[in-house]
Amino acid sequence: MNGEVVNLRQARKRKKREDKDRQAAENRRIFGQTKAEKAAARFEGEKRLRSLDGHRLSSCELTPSDGDDPGN
Repeated sequence: MNGEVVNLRQARKRKKREDKDRQAAENRRIFGQTKAEKAAARFEGEKRLRSLDGHRLSSCELTPSDGDDPGN
């Protein structure tokens, strides 16, 4: 049996530290934006929605008129 001897106290502490680091990284990702960065992101999202809505076809543009129907 050639196993590595592991100090369980140290292993638990190492795991706890790694979990805290992982949680801190997640919190930085979620909450780590400044007020200006949040406003810029919100503005960009609204700008994309306005652009998308501006390129949307209205319902009257979707139906072909009687004279333009290529099937006749």
